[in-house]
Amino acid sequence: MLQQILRDMYIDPELLAELNEEQKQILFYKMREEQLRRWKEREEKARMEETVLRRTARHRQSTGKHVQWLRGKDGEVWVWVMGEAPGDKPYDQISEELMAERARQQAQKEAEELWRQKEAEITKKFRDAMAQEKARIVAEKWKIEIEDRKAAKLEEEKIQEELKKREEEERQKGEEQIRQQEEIRAKELYLSLKQAQLHGQPSDEDQEWEEQLRRSKAADEERSHKARWARDEYRRQSLRAIQKGRVAGLSHLFQGTSLNNDQEMKLNNSESPLLSLSAASSHIWERPSRPFSRDVIIRWFKEEQVPRRAGFERNADRIAPWFHGSIISRQEAEELLMNKSEGTFLVRVSEKIWGYALSYRQQSGFKHFLVDASGDFYSFLGVDPNRHATLTDLIDFHKEEMITSSGGELLLEPCGQQKNPPDYSPLFE
Repeated sequence: MLQQILRDMYIDPELLAELNEEQKQILFYKMREEQLRRWKEREEKARMEETVLRRTARHRQSTGKHVQWLRGKDGEVWVWVMGEAPGDKPYDQISEELMAERARQQAQKEAEELWRQKEAEITKKFRDAMAQEKARIVAEKWKIEIEDRKAAKLEEEKIQEELKKREEEERQKGEEQIRQQEEIRAKELYLSLKQAQLHGQPSDEDQEWEEQLRRSKAADEERSHKARWARDEYRRQSLRAIQKGRVAGLSHLFQGTSLNNDQEMKLNNSESPLLSLSAASSHIWERPSRPFSRDVIIRWFKEEQVPRRAGFERNADRIAPWFHGSIISRQEAEELLMNKSEGTFLVRVSEKIWGYALSYRQQSGFKHFLVDASGDFYSFLGVDPNRHATLTDLIDFHKEEMITSSGGELLLEPCGQQKNPPDYSPLFE
């Protein structure tokens, strides 16, 4: 399962939701490590291709057209430095012009905004005045005689022309005020920029950029800290498992962990109804890419896990007390652990992956860890890099060694069955 995630660089959202924070961080570290490995491969490939292209280019230059540098009177390559050649403006003059242009553009922008506000005020003022005057004239027209209506119309036109003239005068006056303010503002901005340059003070844009840079660095530091923690946790678990001597790094090492002939005969000839399983199905079992139904999960357990004694006690034909096999949900697992002490745990068959979920009771709540059993070994998905030959080996290992250094989880007390028949019965029918 982990190899598939690293190959596709994708994890199903439902599966991601099953992981706790420690598992997510270590899984992120492994995916990042895989990204770096692929990037290095691409860089090496690009470097090799570039070397080949350079050799080809040199070969073509030696046999075909080529480029010659222009040289000066002194025989050296001719170089032109902007600002130092004859006719070029000095750097100080270029800097002054840039600051003046920047100040002018800012002042122009502010002036345009002021003019929009001023123009809206003028338009509203004279529109309201014209509407009021028209309303007054209309009201008076009803009071005068018919022969005076023409005079009233002429008077109305005269008043409108006068109002338009006053509006135009006020617009010109407003434009002149805005223009003067723009010139003053441009000078103020220029002096401010000049003073900031002389004293080395950052502008508002520089301060905003510095703040964004600070937040970005803080986020990078946090990600780096999490990555270091994940890397250290990965190495710690690997070293601990090597010291304990309970790791099988390669699949062929697991061959010695299968049952011997006497144990297999004893298991197959047992009179217990839970252990009366056929060694092979009438049809060839082909495991799907992922679980999609309860029946498929049960068949997977019977075909692949029972021969590997998953859920059994070590050196005994009894089901381990921590095993709850009938695909119980996370909520049901937490209900079983609700009134238990810290360190109590159970193992249930997972609906998300070919494997199991270990539910753990901690002081402040619960934790759930996925156990990958899709290969010929057992390991925690995203947390424990160690590969264990059997499910019982994994459980026994973490009775003495913490699952994560940050959580300090030790498997102290198994959570037994509360139902009769047990909830794992469908797996052994």
